[in-house]
Amino acid sequence: MLAVVVHGPNDLRIDDVAEPVPAPGHVLVELEWGGICGSDLSYWKHGASGTAVLREPLILGHEVAGRVAAIGPDAVAELAARGIEVGTPVALHPATLVGDHAMPADLAHRTNLWPEVRYFGSAAFLPHEQGGFCRYRAVRPDQLRVVPEGVSTKEAALAEPLAVALHAVSRAGDLGGRTVLVNGAGPIGALVVAAARAKGAAVVTAVDPSPAARAIASRMGASVVVEPGVDALPTDVDVAFEASGVPGTLGSVIAAVRRGGVLVQVGNLPGGDVSATLGNLVTREIDYRGSYRFIDEISEALELMASGLDVGPLMTHEVSIGDAARGFALAADRSTGSSKVMIRLS
Repeated sequence: MLAVVVHGPNDLRIDDVAEPVPAPGHVLVELEWGGICGSDLSYWKHGASGTAVLREPLILGHEVAGRVAAIGPDAVAELAARGIEVGTPVALHPATLVGDHAMPADLAHRTNLWPEVRYFGSAAFLPHEQGGFCRYRAVRPDQLRVVPEGVSTKEAALAEPLAVALHAVSRAGDLGGRTVLVNGAGPIGALVVAAARAKGAAVVTAVDPSPAARAIASRMGASVVVEPGVDALPTDVDVAFEASGVPGTLGSVIAAVRRGGVLVQVGNLPGGDVSATLGNLVTREIDYRGSYRFIDEISEALELMASGLDVGPLMTHEVSIGDAARGFALAADRSTGSSKVMIRLS
């Protein structure tokens, strides 16, 4: 089968790899769609994503959905009880908790903070955890999330990044009637806009230098869009989400949050030292909170899509798996107007 494999910095190949053989208690999924993420681009461009460094060829991709192709004999009864059979459309939860660790009681439910997590398309551990940009992937039954009626597998592939956005929104607390600022309207930022509106935010302001990104943010629910350096940022929002991952923007974002407000960092910051203006965190007594991946918000993401949350504006381009290199180039070049580039996997 064809797979999108990164071998090193700027070395992306479409390789012919062996089809997986599922273990007795596992499930074989024929994947149909995948979305290119910033971490996929980072592995391609730099051979690393954050602190995870590429040490062997890696099949990329963790935003994927498809249909059940085969069920191992030890999983038949469990899946039948969940109404899952061959042909059922599913999205995949890409995380696997590994290691024998004891979590503090107050963190027991926050599985995204487990000390060792193997994640689709990640080089954090050796051997690497192969991803889903390929035709077939063998998974555990607990990784399956049934796609609701009315939601396509193409849309369902975005349940994973929408889950990231929903988790970030949950870190902020109740958004009902609140004013919100989202700095950075790339795919995650645009989904944070949608998630904030879904959670009752009264006004959502999206900030991005790209006209295309601002237009997408508007279609995803932003009340106001701001071009940094041209338009003034608000000065008293209740909650801000920093989704650009650019440390230099932190000062202006913090200054936009009201005294006693909340700032959630959802954009990945560089792994090394950074320079940022943080003084207002103290004088304005702002709560600065991190947000990392998600717990099981992927299920909520699918439910929201079924209820009418439209991720269509985000999906700006699509390519076949054989043309994935062009898709990566499109996703990496914001001047193309790209947001989420989708790959047809089968």
